[in-house]
Amino acid sequence: MTASHTVTKIKIGDDGLDLEWSDGHLSHYDSKYLRINCACAECVEEWTNRKLLDPLTVAADIHIEDHIPVGKYAVQFLWSDTHYTGIYPFEMLRKLCPCDECKANAES
Repeated sequence: MTASHTVTKIKIGDDGLDLEWSDGHLSHYDSKYLRINCACAECVEEWTNRKLLDPLTVAADIHIEDHIPVGKYAVQFLWSDTHYTGIYPFEMLRKLCPCDECKANAES
């Protein structure tokens, strides 16, 4: 993990999650987008990486109720649908960043 994948600030709001990265980048994630991209064993089949979570079953108004830091490399969320087993490594969150800059970097 590079320094750019280190989160320096986490802000949970009604409209999702805001992260500030050590390289100054700011990321905003819609709650439903993050919940759908949970990579835990309940949401993704461990051997095949086949998604088990049907996005249509995730409520449009889902939100993050709380979070727990996981070491210095990840964060775990408690979701309003009572899902709490997913760990979101910072490297994964950076790859999931939906901003135009990050999307362009992922495509190149």
